[in-house]
Amino acid sequence: MKAMLLHSYGEDATFEAADIETPEVKAGHVLVKIAAISVNTVDTMIRNMGEELPLSPELPALLGMDFAGTVEAVGEGVENFSIGDEVYGCAGGLANLPGALAEYIAADSDLIAHKPKNLSMREAAALPLVAITAYEGLQRAGIGEGQKVLVHGGSGGVGHVALQLAKHWGADVYSTGGGDAQLELIEQLGATGINYKTESVEDYVGKHTDGAGFDLIFDSVGGENLPNSFEAAALNGQIATTVSMCELDLTPVHFKGLSLHVVFMLIPMLHDFNRHEHGAILADLAAIIESSDFRVVLDENTYSLEQASEAHARLESGKAMGKVVVEV
Repeated sequence: MKAMLLHSYGEDATFEAADIETPEVKAGHVLVKIAAISVNTVDTMIRNMGEELPLSPELPALLGMDFAGTVEAVGEGVENFSIGDEVYGCAGGLANLPGALAEYIAADSDLIAHKPKNLSMREAAALPLVAITAYEGLQRAGIGEGQKVLVHGGSGGVGHVALQLAKHWGADVYSTGGGDAQLELIEQLGATGINYKTESVEDYVGKHTDGAGFDLIFDSVGGENLPNSFEAAALNGQIATTVSMCELDLTPVHFKGLSLHVVFMLIPMLHDFNRHEHGAILADLAAIIESSDFRVVLDENTYSLEQASEAHARLESGKAMGKVVVEV
């Protein structure tokens, strides 16, 4: 099969086309003919940092975590998938799991689900990593009907899913953005937009919660933004974040009795730990998407498999509005 491989790591590293063996299907796995792959920030981090990250594959590396496609073969013991099924998932591209920047992937059946019927392959490929992250974070933080929820970065990959899921589960949703285009998208997705560049935390907490704070905050920015989440949270509030590799003063967390949930959705793939939970989340997401007006935001540019390097560059440029997708 055709694949795009990395033969070196670093900021200047580019993908090169190669013909490699199509993977064989082992027990518990399915062979998927790939239609589309999306690029995530963690993919670009692996390409740039290589051995500095403990989750990087050995070279030559086949990256690409998210994909959508059609089942072509089914391994022993797999009962919930058949040849011809359209599926989506996040199942490789790190450690010892070959990725999806190729024509086929042998995916653990626990890490995939049937594709939402009302989404294209491009849309479905854009979802797994960001949607599982958003779902897991909101659920762990105890999302519930009637809550006031703040999503930091609601126009981003994870954020635009978290915003819509919170709304689906009955929350009153608000979201920060940094410009007219971002705020317009946030409003279109059903949340109240907050311009973090012109409104202070104190101002928008007072405006939208009468100073009480938000019940739940999903912080897809994290890091240096986490103190803003601590400030914006209600007493005994819940905060879920996707970025916590930093040093912070947790004094505000203590005195407000906050709960902090760190979401690192790659754990099941890295440690072969509860992988079935990812398949179950993807199946539930498909049901939610099929029964709602859920929107997947895609970047306007399209890329072929041979343009994997350009797709990475597009994401790294910061100019993409929505997920960057490679088509096979």
